[in-house]
Amino acid sequence: MTTQAPDQVPAPPTADARWRDVVAVVGARLLARLRRVTDAIRPLAWVLMALAVGLWILGQSAGWAEFAIAAAVIALTVALCALFLIGRTAYDVALDLARTRVVVGERAIGGLTLANNGPRAILPSRVVLPVGAGRGEFGIQRLAPGEEAEELFAIPTQRRGVVKVGPVSVVRGDPLGLFERAHRRDDPVDLYVHPRTIAFEGQSLGFLRDLEGMPAADLSRDDVSFHALVEYQPGDDLRHVHWRSTARTGTLMMRQYEETRRSHFVIALSRAASDYADDEEFELAISAAGSIGLRAIRDSQRVEVRVQGRDLAAGSGKQLLDSLAAVTHSRPRYGGLDALSAVIARNMPLASIVVLVCGSKVRGEDLRSACARLPFGARVLAVVADRAATAPSLRRIGDADVVTVGALEQVPLALQRVLA
Repeated sequence: MTTQAPDQVPAPPTADARWRDVVAVVGARLLARLRRVTDAIRPLAWVLMALAVGLWILGQSAGWAEFAIAAAVIALTVALCALFLIGRTAYDVALDLARTRVVVGERAIGGLTLANNGPRAILPSRVVLPVGAGRGEFGIQRLAPGEEAEELFAIPTQRRGVVKVGPVSVVRGDPLGLFERAHRRDDPVDLYVHPRTIAFEGQSLGFLRDLEGMPAADLSRDDVSFHALVEYQPGDDLRHVHWRSTARTGTLMMRQYEETRRSHFVIALSRAASDYADDEEFELAISAAGSIGLRAIRDSQRVEVRVQGRDLAAGSGKQLLDSLAAVTHSRPRYGGLDALSAVIARNMPLASIVVLVCGSKVRGEDLRSACARLPFGARVLAVVADRAATAPSLRRIGDADVVTVGALEQVPLALQRVLA
């Protein structure tokens, strides 16, 4: 019979181990403090400090008092500039945008409020507000306890995109730019600059799949729109037997239905740079896709938007415009319109309406190939953005309608020609 050994109690740490832990903690804190100090020193300050040390050594070794005096002057200047870092920057910062979603060309206004809720005054500071790739700077005067300072700013929205505003940084530094201490005081805010769209009325491009759906030419054994009676075929659902006709003819008769559909509306927007003549043409294509998508959403259709590499959220009009605001050119490895059509055929085989949106650089044979790849039975509409077009035009490529538009205002007229 064997007995189980009792659990071993770990030995207490030795004095050396405790000292090593203390040294590690103190060293980590010192390194963090040292990193904060070095982060405040600008490159010019490092150069001046190195120059002061070099001149001092040269003056002492060569016996030249001029070098020693120059080193002392430089060192004194650096020390005086370092004094500008002294002081609190504990502002309470509030960043507010009047609207976080605007259309290209609209004014985006924001406000920045800094409050001193501490017991002591805060010396003058500089506030830096990053806006996209640029940044704005505001000079804040001395704030006594309880005082506030408010700065208003306007953000240019000449181009579509998602502009990150912030985070706000409070900067303390010297006039010579030798030292700079920055503290972030707020989280960034995203400003969505939506593409221009145009609202239009008229007949819907889609059809519904519900009790009020439009009947299609396809026949089905099970739906809601009765079409005719047919003889029983092996595998038919016996729940759809028409017993009166069966009793009268002596043959098992089944109800046949017309399919009704709720349109699966797919917008395929090419973002390949090679498909467009310039950036303005690319923006026109995005605006056209957004206008058609918004109309389909208003018609209560299920809308999906696909670009090279990913799907775009389009559950609502706001989601669609937010997604289009962030669209940029794709990498060449994702291919052009033909590759995008292949992805739709593979992942969305039940699409009922497919709208291809591209630029004027897509050749006719490439457009034909892209339309041929789409799911069988889907209605295909191709919208070609060409800023050289003075009026919308309509042509047929296979079973697809192809419209060319030169301006956003031409999109409603082009769709009216398709529906006519």
